Amino acid sequence: MSVNITLQVYDGPYELLLDLIKKNELDIYDIEINVVTAQFLNYIYAAKELDLELTSDFLVVASTLVEIKSKMLLPKASVEAQEEEEDPRKELVQKLIEYENFKKTAELLRQQENYELRSFHKLKEDFSYLDDFSLLQGVSVDVLTKTFQNILTRYEKSTVEHHIVMDKFNVKLCMDGIYHMLRVKEKFFFTELLSSYALREEIISYFLALLEMCKNQLITLQQNSTLTDIWVVSKMEWNHE
Repeated sequence: MSVNITLQVYDGPYELLLDLIKKNELDIYDIEINVVTAQFLNYIYAAKELDLELTSDFLVVASTLVEIKSKMLLPKASVEAQEEEEDPRKELVQKLIEYENFKKTAELLRQQENYELRSFHKLKEDFSYLDDFSLLQGVSVDVLTKTFQNILTRYEKSTVEHHIVMDKFNVKLCMDGIYHMLRVKEKFFFTELLSSYALREEIISYFLALLEMCKNQLITLQQNSTLTDIWVVSKMEWNHE
């Protein structure tokens, strides 16, 4: 008698790790590395048995987990040495938190996009690039998320009633607006793109346009110290002839 075995499919190794942490009710800042390493490797072995293709990222993270586990098993010379030595899990924890924050931001933007589709009958646009947070080189995901939420809150408090023009704000048009601004100056604040009483749809459309241009390596994003705005910096070379 044949037995059907199903295996949950994950978008990447960090999503798998976060799921293991959640299922085992672990503290993300104090991961029981023995538990997650064993279960992570079991998943890879099971996927191999079922002929599921995993990206090389899974193997990289697997080797990282094994390395961390080995370091944590090494005997410490003294209590002072333990206090001075950096936790080998620190870098992994930072990457997990950054990934989790970016996924939350991506989900927020997808929800807004679905709302706009229902409200304004817009054509669906491709937001698959939101799954790859490596495109953000000039600012951390955590800081970018906080700043974006601060901007939304600030404009929602100052917004007054005014007419909404159908399809006025979409990513393509917003990218055109950014191109125009970059021809005027090579560095400017994100809020300089927005009207005085910007609607939520306008802010999010321009933000998505920035992410798309980051993906295409046309701009970089930099953070101001107060978390109230985002610097947009051009990476393009203009032909002024």
